[in-house]
Formats: sequence, C-alpha cells, structure tokens
Amino acid sequence: MPRTMSVADSIVIDATPAQVYEQLSDPTAMGRWSPENQGATVRGAWRGAYVGMVFDGRNKRGPARWTTRCTVTAADPGARFAFQVHAIGLRRHLFLGPIATWEYRFEAVAGGTRVTEIWTDDRRRWPDFLAHAFDRAATGGKTFAQFQGGNIRTTLKRLKAALESDRS
Repeated sequence: MPRTMSVADSIVIDATPAQVYEQLSDPTAMGRWSPENQGATVRGAWRGAYVGMVFDGRNKRGPARWTTRCTVTAADPGARFAFQVHAIGLRRHLFLGPIATWEYRFEAVAGGTRVTEIWTDDRRRWPDFLAHAFDRAATGGKTFAQFQGGNIRTTLKRLKAALESDRS
C-alpha cells in the first residue's frame, strides 16, 4: 500500500497574519505549542527568519529524544514560513538527507487568520515497506502521516489558545 506523503490541517486564530507569522517563524519558540518539539537553537545570529537560516531542533516522544538539522526554505512575513528537515540523530546527526518539510500558511479571513500547517514526507527514496516498518516502530503503530496529523491538530489548538489568551 502506498504511503500518504503529506497531511495538513487548519485553524482560525483571532490575530493578524503578521502576528501569527511572527510567532511561528521563530523556531526557538515552537516548543511552546508542539507536542514533540522542545525548541531549537539557531546557528548563527538570530535576527528573524530568513531563507537559508539553519537551526537545530530538539525533540522528545516519550522517553526518546533526538535532534534535527533544519533549513528555512520560505520566510514571507504574514504569508508563509517553511523549513526542511535534512539531518536527524540522537546526539549527533547520523542520518543525512531529505526527511520532511514543514510549512505554515497564513490567510486573513473573517475573525482573524486561517493558519494551515502542512507536513510532507521527504523520504521519497525509502521503499514503502521500509518506511511503513520504521514509522510503526517509531510511532507506536501508526504511519507518520497519521501520527503527524495528530501532532498538527495539537500544535494548532495550542497556538490558538496561546495567541488568543495573549490578546485578552
């Protein structure tokens, strides 16, 4: 069975696209909302997101901890923020190559901003049977698409709650 290579979800937040972009384009803050990410360290001086910016993400799922190396591929204030994950490992980055792309789109709508979060599986060279076996071992029985769908929903709900409570 072929695997699902991308999942997305959206939520409307009572904030402007610029306000939401400002929060989501800071990888050091992602740990505030994500169920797995615990923040990041930007390599070089942090001066706001820009295409080509590299950061190392810290992640945790149950007792497992790992780091990722990521590069920003889109930094359009108030419109779009995206980055590619291209290295992963426990303490050092052992697996190098395309892993995933995360993208956030911001659209002004009645009542605020529609935020869409998209995860794309970039492991295109992996045979489906190998990806399915790895995914189920790493997620406790789910595919990464199923698992990331739940993570996206949680992240968006937490982001909405945080940004709307900041405004009140």
